[in-house]
Amino acid sequence: MDNQEIQNLIKELIEKTTIPVREITFSEQESQDKSGMTTFSVEVNEPHFFIGRGGEALSAINHLVRRMIEAQMPTRDSESFENPKILIDINGFQKKRIENVHAIAHMMAERARYFKSNIEVDPMSAFERRIVHEFLSNATDLKTESTGEGPSRHVVIKYLGAI
Repeated sequence: MDNQEIQNLIKELIEKTTIPVREITFSEQESQDKSGMTTFSVEVNEPHFFIGRGGEALSAINHLVRRMIEAQMPTRDSESFENPKILIDINGFQKKRIENVHAIAHMMAERARYFKSNIEVDPMSAFERRIVHEFLSNATDLKTESTGEGPSRHVVIKYLGAI
């Protein structure tokens, strides 16, 4: 599926909720791990339907669209299979969320350096943990790893010292 088809899919899915879409744009970004992420920015008049309760509905839409794209891709056994790297953002909610997670990761990384010890971050969703791992991936004196299970899964920022 190309980006235009995905954009049409997102628009159709959102408008089935009876919320009209004002505009959809997409941009491709290189993350620190070089796995290109395509962000689809959606503008609607009533974003609270999607971003209320911590963005549960927005997460559900992201999940649905990824599964719909995967259904049209080769099987997982194929060497050409690749998970769709897309992010749907409604009225800038995901962008603000990512910025907040970056700020937390930076603050906790500085705390790990200052105290020269391991720092446990509060439990996060898989999406937020991935953001922390990517954000701190270039830090030579720190290592991140996820620990715990289920809703208590969290990131531990480990101080390695100067390398």
